[in-house]
Amino acid sequence: MSKSVKVVVSVAVAAGLLTGCGGRQDAPTADAGGAVTCEVKSDTRIGIATGNATGVYFALGNAYAEQLASATGGKVKATAAETGASVQNIQQVVGGTYQVGFSLADSAADAVAGKGSFTSPQPVSALARLYDNYTQVIVRADAGITSLADLRGKRVSTGSPKSGTEVIAHRVLGAVGLNPDSDISAQRLDLTKTVDGLKDGSIDAMFWSGGLPTPGITDLFTTAKDKVRFLDITSTLPKLKEINPVYETGSIPAATYGLGADVPTIVVPNLLVVRDDLDANLACVLTKTLLARQPELVQANPAAKGISAATAGKTTPVPLHRGSAEGLR
Repeated sequence: MSKSVKVVVSVAVAAGLLTGCGGRQDAPTADAGGAVTCEVKSDTRIGIATGNATGVYFALGNAYAEQLASATGGKVKATAAETGASVQNIQQVVGGTYQVGFSLADSAADAVAGKGSFTSPQPVSALARLYDNYTQVIVRADAGITSLADLRGKRVSTGSPKSGTEVIAHRVLGAVGLNPDSDISAQRLDLTKTVDGLKDGSIDAMFWSGGLPTPGITDLFTTAKDKVRFLDITSTLPKLKEINPVYETGSIPAATYGLGADVPTIVVPNLLVVRDDLDANLACVLTKTLLARQPELVQANPAAKGISAATAGKTTPVPLHRGSAEGLR
């Protein structure tokens, strides 16, 4: 099945399940309290909110859905759907449209604290910490951009609306004194349209927060390698850490996209988030399956190599769901 067809199928199935994923379930998903047995006793349907179709969230979300069905003998029937990613995912998990969502840790921390994109604390907790996302700021070589300050007046894709990419793009721009609403020509595009825009020259620069490798970025450097390049944004780290301590420095290995050298950048962990009242036994099964089927997830995208039992419980300041805590024992 082609990627485009898979997107349509996933989204269409998710749409058909909205009433089931948002309210009716084949088995209750609300936590009844009591001891955690880590067993799903009857069929349960869940929706998984991922991200852009050419991003890592989407690839891993679909693979995770398949592994959940396999690991539970079909008792957990999961559907992964394309979304705008982090902020939107959290909102839809809280609203009941989906039961599980991928999110950057900074957006999830904002949700718990009720700041940033969230006007009040949100009832979310984490199933597990996943892998790190790398902030990838790429510019056209002919756009005259050698630093973040040079983005002033340029056409810049800041990612899909309500995505984690948009959140960190705004914070990085703010760290160098640029207002994303007035100092740049902001293009709020998904990854596919962003990559196409860099290729055809309709945008000058892009932000993307994703695991390594991100398929869309691989495509960009395969087809337009000499026409685009990365910016080093690590000078913004001190100001970013004032906003949220989850930000750290890292580097994109040269081999990831066939580059001439490693690229220093800002990294932030990814989390799987759920409502804090999700059934604890279901949360336990979801977490155990994530770790047990990690090798199969790596086959879907190498970013899943970052998923491990040693780090899965390190979700602070987002609380770990009580069922997940049991699943990590």
